[in-house]
Amino acid sequence: MNREWWKEAVVYQIYPKSFQDADGDGMGDIRGIIQRLPYLQQLGVTVVWICPVYKSPMDDGGYDISDYYSVDPMFGSNEDLDELIVQADALGIKIIMDLVINHTSDEHEWFQQALKDPNSKYRDYYIFREGVDGQPPNNWRSYFGNSAWEKVENEDNMYYLHAFTKKQPDLNWENDEVREALYDMVNYWLDKGIGGFRIDAILNIKKRIETKQFEPDGEDGLAFIGHWILNQPGIEVWLKELNDRTFKPHNSMTVAEANVPDERLSEYIGNDGFFSMVFDFSYTDIDVPITGEWFKFSNWTLSDLKKHMYRHQLVSQEKGWGALYLENHDQPRSINKYVPEQDIHDYSKKMLATLFMMMQGTPFIYQGQEIGMTNTQMDSMDDYDDIATHDQYQRALLAGLSEDEAFAATNRRSRDNSRTPMQWDTSKNAGFSTSDKTWMKVNRNYDQINVASQQHEASVLHYYKQLIALRREGKYSETIVYGAFLPAETDREELFVYQRVLGDRKLLIVINFSNQDRSYPVDREFHNVVLSNYAEIGLNAQHELNLKPYASVILSND
Repeated sequence: MNREWWKEAVVYQIYPKSFQDADGDGMGDIRGIIQRLPYLQQLGVTVVWICPVYKSPMDDGGYDISDYYSVDPMFGSNEDLDELIVQADALGIKIIMDLVINHTSDEHEWFQQALKDPNSKYRDYYIFREGVDGQPPNNWRSYFGNSAWEKVENEDNMYYLHAFTKKQPDLNWENDEVREALYDMVNYWLDKGIGGFRIDAILNIKKRIETKQFEPDGEDGLAFIGHWILNQPGIEVWLKELNDRTFKPHNSMTVAEANVPDERLSEYIGNDGFFSMVFDFSYTDIDVPITGEWFKFSNWTLSDLKKHMYRHQLVSQEKGWGALYLENHDQPRSINKYVPEQDIHDYSKKMLATLFMMMQGTPFIYQGQEIGMTNTQMDSMDDYDDIATHDQYQRALLAGLSEDEAFAATNRRSRDNSRTPMQWDTSKNAGFSTSDKTWMKVNRNYDQINVASQQHEASVLHYYKQLIALRREGKYSETIVYGAFLPAETDREELFVYQRVLGDRKLLIVINFSNQDRSYPVDREFHNVVLSNYAEIGLNAQHELNLKPYASVILSND
């Protein structure tokens, strides 16, 4: 297996608006991240992924970019970002940024010129089509609901395509000039010294435009746009071009938001793949039906979870390299997703940490995950900022749910669950900001769950530090990073058991994903307990592990 710096990395994701407010305006900023660099170094992470800080009207949390080259004033300045890159590098931490090149903001200069002059070159920078019989070109539904086509004001029968919100017009990648402009921008940031990118919505760049009415798949009379714009034939030409012109010359770390079919995965993450790795959604979106409607239950089981996790591991190690994660800015908190409310405690949080951190691939820890932050509880829909949450609420009402049912459902799955301010201590606003009003409410449980209260060896935070240290240093590091993943068959769905093997060294990871005591027979070669989330763990005379509820154990053969 090829050794790469990004395979050995431990990544920490930051949602800038919610991490640390340095100037007291109620929103996090780049100087706040700089202030917290010592914390990140002590945690042990080697890469920090920062969600978009580019200039933006913030219709979709910064993923609607109006200027690729400028930091939005709410986050600071370009000079602040330069300083962050330099200071992080001095601590052995690389910065990777979000790359959003499927679309821009409708306030981007290119789009403004396209609207101003239909005959300008910028009209072909985006996807404009005439309507049909007084209606949009087709009945595609955008990812955030409603038509994917928006009528152009002051033009009789013209629409533009937006796979996301109407303020995020899709770029026309068929235009050579568009691609060249994007490559120049990517190289601008890489030349500044960032380590790479997390690449947003990249599988949408190739479109198969058809002007007709399709069979609706929902109560709104629309059809899901993904069938026509996700991973379409020919996209591989542009992805290779992007890699050859930007990422590869800089030895960048790239992780794509890309749900790729197994049979094509080697093209994307193989030795000469388009990206270093891609995120797998099969286990993180396990609670969402295939229709993407949060308010409906998928009725997933632990067997389903195990199947998806193991499949991802086996396919990734065969085809290339994987990215490990449980939560991010687009997900609710993982402990609420995977564990029943009554079983949420430090043992179950440490169990989840062990399960994902010991698998093969580069781990991504989302801010607050390392202290076990949980979902929040909003009082009304007015408390939510996320545009997708408001769309899901309306779709739930359209599907016949009552207002209370719709609110409860969206509350459970809202992306804002992970976007509440970071909980640093028990002071005002959890130490996130000195402002009288923060951009989003702080979770009410910050006085119980915070960084300051976890400066002891029994804490979730300390446990994450131990797991990170195991990956980065010591005699088990090579095995954890580069060792093969070998799943073990068990007769109980709640027992997740697998090995990591490199040469003669073997690690056995045993997880009890339940609130009941369980036992598991262990081969006698595994006699050394490396780490467990319980202080006391042992093998009985029959060499069986006695597993307490939500126990996790790492054993070695040496």
